[in-house]
Amino acid sequence: MSDHRAETRGASRPPLLDQVLVGDALSALGRIAPGSVDVAFADPPYNLQLSDALYRPNQTKVDGVSAEWDRFADFAAYDQFTRAWLAGVRRALKPNGTLWVIGSYHNIFRVGTAMQDEGFWILNDVVWVKTNPMPNFRGRRFTNAHETLIWAVADASRTDYTFNYKSLKAFNDDLQHRSDWLLPICTGQERLRGDDGVKAHPTQKPEALLNRILLASSKPGDVVLDPFFGTGTTGAVARRLGRHFVGIERDPAYAELAQRRIARIVPHEDLDQVGAEGKPKRIPFGLLVEAGRVAPGDELVGGRNGPRARVRVDGSIRSGDYEGSIHKVGAAVRNLSSCNGWTYWHVEADTGLVPLDVLRTELRRELRL
Repeated sequence: MSDHRAETRGASRPPLLDQVLVGDALSALGRIAPGSVDVAFADPPYNLQLSDALYRPNQTKVDGVSAEWDRFADFAAYDQFTRAWLAGVRRALKPNGTLWVIGSYHNIFRVGTAMQDEGFWILNDVVWVKTNPMPNFRGRRFTNAHETLIWAVADASRTDYTFNYKSLKAFNDDLQHRSDWLLPICTGQERLRGDDGVKAHPTQKPEALLNRILLASSKPGDVVLDPFFGTGTTGAVARRLGRHFVGIERDPAYAELAQRRIARIVPHEDLDQVGAEGKPKRIPFGLLVEAGRVAPGDELVGGRNGPRARVRVDGSIRSGDYEGSIHKVGAAVRNLSSCNGWTYWHVEADTGLVPLDVLRTELRRELRL
C-alpha cells in the first residue's frame, strides 16, 4: 500500500505549522508529513505566455503578470511542473483530504488533466464569475469575466471528505449552493500595495473566495496547505476561521508580506457552523441505557407533564399498553404516525426536565462520535 493510501490516523502535523516555508514548492512539499493535511488550495502559475505589453485605450500600460515565476519554456515544461507539485500535494493530503485549484483558460484544462492522471477524483468545477473583471482592451475577444476552480478528493474511493452542505445552504438563504460564485476581484483596502502605491502582487485573490472554500470544505482546527502562498490570502482566511495553515512561497518578499498580513488577523470568536461537524454517527437509545445515562426502571416524561414511560433493560420503553422504541411509543401515546423520541421524552433532574437528546449529545462528545 502506498504512503498516500495508508490510513494516517494520528499522523504528525506538518512542520512549522501556521508559518510560511520560503523556497521552491517542489522541494518544500517534501518537508510536509505524509497524510497530515486536510485541505489544500493552489493558485499555481498560469503560464500566460505573454509576448507583448498590453495597453489601455488611453495608452497606459496594463499591469499584467510578467514575472519570471509565470514563465515556462513550453507546455511540456509546464505540464512536468504541474504533475510534480500535484504529486507532492497528494502525498501531503490525508486520504480523504481535498484539493482546490484555480486557473484561467490558459492553464486550467491542462491542470485538470494532470489531476486526473495523478489519481485525484474531481468533485466539482466551480466558476468564479467576477463582478468587476478587467476589460478586453484590444476588442478581439470576449472579456475574460471568470476563472475556474476544480475541487477534487485525493482518493477516489473515499466518500468521507468534508463538505459542509448544511452550512453552505444556510449561507445561501436555505437554497442549495450552486457552482457559480459571483464575487468581485480583489480591490480597495484589501488589495496590498507597496509604498509606491503599486499593487504588491498581480494575482492576489479576494478573501471572500477563500472564505467560501474553507467554509465549505474544512472544519476548525483543520490544516490548510497552500503551495503558492503569494501574499497569504489563504493563511489570513484560515487564521480568521480558526484553521491552521502551511504556506509555501518562493519569493522572500511575498513571504514577509504574508507573515505581516496574517499577524494582524484576529480570529473569529464564534466558529460554529451548521453541519460543520459532518454527519454524526448514530447512537441508539439502548446505548444510553448501557452507558448508565438512563437506568432500567427510570421513568421518562413525555413533553411537560405528559404521559410517563418506564425504561427497560433492552432499551425499549413501556407506557400503558404500548411498548417498543422511544419513537414508536412516543407516536402511540400521541396518536401520531411518527415521533422523534429524542426530543419528546425527558428525564427528571434537579434542574428540571432534560430531553433525551441532551444526554445523547453528551455521550456522543464523550465517545468522540
